[in-house]
Amino acid sequence: MSYAYGKCFDPTGARHGIPTFPWRCAPDGYATFRQLRARGLRPGGQPVAAQVLRPRYRRGPLVAYLYRLDQAKKVRPMTPGRWAALTKANTARRTCPECGRDAGYVIPTSLGVCVPCAYPEEQCAA
Repeated sequence: MSYAYGKCFDPTGARHGIPTFPWRCAPDGYATFRQLRARGLRPGGQPVAAQVLRPRYRRGPLVAYLYRLDQAKKVRPMTPGRWAALTKANTARRTCPECGRDAGYVIPTSLGVCVPCAYPEEQCAA
């Protein structure tokens, strides 16, 4: 067993507080948030059950939290009200606050306005 593997293997949770496994070595019955979502599930309020660690040099390890599959719940379906709210929010992200037009893309938060409003002198030259 390598040194890095040994530092990440703690199935009882004595060293890290929760069961810890090396990267790609988690036992069956656990899944990350993204893996749950891919299966149409959500954690459903359960606490983190375990973690996987991937050692990195010069920085701390990468951590992925695991949830139990048997306690996961189905994802709640989108209601018409939620769809309407999501559509409204996305429209607001695309609307320029200065000129009021739909930019056709999400306005960058670094600019705060659409590109033609942020750089009007470059638009005239083109």
